Amino acid sequence: MSDNVLSADNQQERPTKILNPWYIVGFVEGEGTFHIAFYSDPNMKQKIKVIPEFHVNQSYLRISTLKEIKKHFGCGYIKVNHAGRENDDTYVFVVRDRKDLLNKIIPFFRKYPLRSTKRSSFDKFARIIEMINLGKHRERNGVKKIIDIAYRMNVDGKYRKKKKEELFKQLESSETIR
Repeated sequence: MSDNVLSADNQQERPTKILNPWYIVGFVEGEGTFHIAFYSDPNMKQKIKVIPEFHVNQSYLRISTLKEIKKHFGCGYIKVNHAGRENDDTYVFVVRDRKDLLNKIIPFFRKYPLRSTKRSSFDKFARIIEMINLGKHRERNGVKKIIDIAYRMNVDGKYRKKKKEELFKQLESSETIR
């Protein structure tokens, strides 16, 4: 570490007490994700649980930045990113609470909009959160629409493990059971 107070090392290691909102936007542009996860859950009316997540990951060397972002939003938690992977030294700041997403995260990114293609994913994410807030995730057609929107996020769902059609099939079979 440099003794020079103006060096880049010192500036990266010591975030200011109040983060500039545009710094957070830039950080999220590079290291953040707006994501909608889907899990099978026999206790849910439609047998599919919809889990919205906002997360930002970073190396353990810069965990202080994640702590500052968490402090700025006043919600969420920080955890090891991939606990099972020995060679992964990253941590992740996660917000899953729907009220926090609706009342803190979405208003922030509407006031300070993203500038890359990630903005399109954010807009879809915000739309899904608003649909959930209206209870659409409890209706068959609502879940279908949420799935459809979610699979158009983040490079059209390129990194998703499960195909959209599998979720639709699961949704249809849950309807048949009733």
